Amino acid sequence: MMAAITAAEKGHVVTLLEKNDRLGKKLVITGGGRCNLTYDGDPETLIRHVTGNPAFLYSAFYTFGSEALMDFFEKRGVLLKTEGGRVFPKSDRGQDIVEALENALAGLHVKVVLNHPVTDIGQVLKDADRVIIATGGCTYPSTGCTGDGYLWAKELGHTVTPLYPSLTPLLVKEPWIADLAGLSLEAAGLTVTLPERALFSGVGELLFTHRGISGPLVLEASRQLIGHIQDKPTVAIDLMPHIDSGQLDKLLLQAIADSPNKSMGNILCGTLPKRLVPLLLEAPDEKANAFTKKARAALVLAIKSFSFTVSDTGGFREAMVTAGGVDVNEINPSDMSSKKVPGLYFAGEVLDVDALTGGFNLQIAFSTGYLAGCAV
Repeated sequence: MMAAITAAEKGHVVTLLEKNDRLGKKLVITGGGRCNLTYDGDPETLIRHVTGNPAFLYSAFYTFGSEALMDFFEKRGVLLKTEGGRVFPKSDRGQDIVEALENALAGLHVKVVLNHPVTDIGQVLKDADRVIIATGGCTYPSTGCTGDGYLWAKELGHTVTPLYPSLTPLLVKEPWIADLAGLSLEAAGLTVTLPERALFSGVGELLFTHRGISGPLVLEASRQLIGHIQDKPTVAIDLMPHIDSGQLDKLLLQAIADSPNKSMGNILCGTLPKRLVPLLLEAPDEKANAFTKKARAALVLAIKSFSFTVSDTGGFREAMVTAGGVDVNEINPSDMSSKKVPGLYFAGEVLDVDALTGGFNLQIAFSTGYLAGCAV
């Protein structure tokens, strides 16, 4: 949509081919329906949050960054708000973003052809002076993102790097994880390790699901797990990341001294979510005054390193973005044009570029779409 609008603004006659029955089917569900369309930061901030080929995006972000994107929507009547740097429509309705784009397309007389899956990309190239492939990746296939653009790119002689689901929940091997479904931790430490090295460490919001773990912190960690799932990485959650083990041990000693006749389970329930307690203590009903030094050390370890094994990711059906795609070495970063096929351009997730959560992936889509639209 951004590519079509920009090309039309430059005076071109533009046709947008859409295989769905409406535009923006995936866009409208992003951010839980609120559409986190960008992050309010300068181009260097945007670059720092790109995990796949960040250097490729310098021209795109400096030409059309978050400030330009916010200005684009505000000029079209969409009031915006910022929450911790993340930018949303003030209405919390992703549909407002889609409608602003639709209105811009209509105002520029872009011909939008719905229910039109492309079956012959070669014919499209013959019929048009310029073609921009902006089909997205293969996440949320129910929205029409089924990897068509990758097939066309290969057919036209481009290399497509291996594709992986990124920003996805993690599935856990241990069956007891289902007992914690729905439990959220606002500030937890998360460490993901392989037998020989650590892959990820961070602190943030985490959610237990019936099959594993999710939430912003987990989605960020999932990007580092690409290519390592078969190695059965271990996840350790620090349930109290803002104090060290020594401080925690002192707190437990004090709690035991204050309430020697209470059960250890009751003491822990005052600090940690109740559903976690049976998984941290072998005998939750044991009286505090009978709790040994050895048992206390084991409890400190369990709280600071609540561990389990990752068995898989949520896959493309649950991932927010596709890592991998059309090899950016075959694309001109200044205008998104193909180095192999004259008149061909690529934009968005179909390229081998991806970023962390926070609006960065949508900014990539808008920035590269704008650049391609200008270039034609």
